[in-house]
This record gives sequence, structure tokens and C-alpha cells, in this order.
Amino acid sequence: MPGMSDYLENRILNHVLKGTAYTVPAGIYVALFTSDPTDAGTGTEVSGGAYARQAVTFNTATIGATATAADVLFPVATAAWGTVTHIGLFDAVTGGNLLFSSVLTTSKSVPAGDQIKINAGDITVTLD
Repeated sequence: MPGMSDYLENRILNHVLKGTAYTVPAGIYVALFTSDPTDAGTGTEVSGGAYARQAVTFNTATIGATATAADVLFPVATAAWGTVTHIGLFDAVTGGNLLFSSVLTTSKSVPAGDQIKINAGDITVTLD
């Protein structure tokens, strides 16, 4: 996942270099976007049609990288969600702060009745 948000960049820098406390999120949630959320956390997140961010867990990082530990299954869309182009990781199930974002390898049109599943290991976060 290539894009660390401005929010997280600032929190990490201030924590490591200035000793400013950073509280680890109680949970991490995957969000779907129909436009690029950018490092600033803008963009259009899917809404309506039974959409909700989904909790995700990660394996222990090794060599500067980690990946999702389990499948992520979104609810069945009860109305069209549009074309999903990006995903984001947030620190809250609603609202909250964008932590990371990435463009999908292949955009996915989500009509009513469709369901998105992200397989374990398909979301990776790498720091260099």
C-alpha cells in the first residue's frame, strides 16, 4: 500500500522525533473509494446501499512489510456503489483518520447484489 496519509506521517514523525504521544488505534478498517483519497484524506468514499467499512487485522511485520491476516468481506450491496478505484485504511469504523491508501490494480464496478471480498494477504503495507 504505497500512500501513507499526511495525518499518519505527521503523527509518526512527531512521535519518534519529538516524543509526542501517539495512541495506537483500537482497530483498523478498510474503506472503499470511487476516487483517489489522496494523502490529505479527500476523495469519495462509497456510501449507501448497505456499505460499511470493515475491520481488518494484519500479520506481524517483518523486513518492513505486513499483510492482512484474514479475508475482508464487505456486505452485499443493496444499491449500486459505483466503480471502486481505491482502498483506504482508517482508524475508525466511521469518520476517523485515513492512515494509508492505494489504487486498485483493477477497478471494480459494484452493482446492487454484488459483494466485494479482499483475500487474506492482498492488502500489504510496506515502509522503506
